[in-house]
Amino acid sequence: MVNRIAFFNKLRTFNLFTRLNRGQIDGMNALIDEWISNTAYTDIRWLSYMLATVYHETGRTMQAIEEYGKGKTRPYGKKIKHSGKTYTTPNKLYYGRGLVQLTWYENYELMGRLLGYDLLNKPEMALDSSISIKIMFEGMTKGSSSIGDFTGKCVEMYLNSKVNDPLGARRIINGIDKAALIKLYHEKFLKCLL
Repeated sequence: MVNRIAFFNKLRTFNLFTRLNRGQIDGMNALIDEWISNTAYTDIRWLSYMLATVYHETGRTMQAIEEYGKGKTRPYGKKIKHSGKTYTTPNKLYYGRGLVQLTWYENYELMGRLLGYDLLNKPEMALDSSISIKIMFEGMTKGSSSIGDFTGKCVEMYLNSKVNDPLGARRIINGIDKAALIKLYHEKFLKCLL
């Protein structure tokens, strides 16, 4: 169980936030609610790493956002699939959206199929808080497909009874980009949760 009063009080102690706004509080509460609602989530380090990821990926807003620049300088900001093939339909761009910045045609298609949403035709649905949380938990944990659906890696691989590798856990989302920074955030969030 998470002691929310202690958690929110400690966020200031560990310099994660100097002031909290309603959106940040609501965003973190929604993540904690999702965590608590599923008995498969057993290691508090997973929640801590997810909070750290959202903290980074959303620029500390803790809300589902559109990627700054909307993929303008990235390949997925054009009508190109991850495979390199171009597409014309749907007439959408699959730049980062959500709590973890879901990108690429194929990832929107996969998450839509796994979660039962038409994300390919309506990628803006990834900005809906409840859908974005489901995308994050499905992509970062073993989820319904028994793998981490973003990269084939999941928190269970990096944080378990034998392994404590929050640095390597960045591979769940984005290779090793900003891995050390997110590890630092994870350590602070973990102290707030304990």
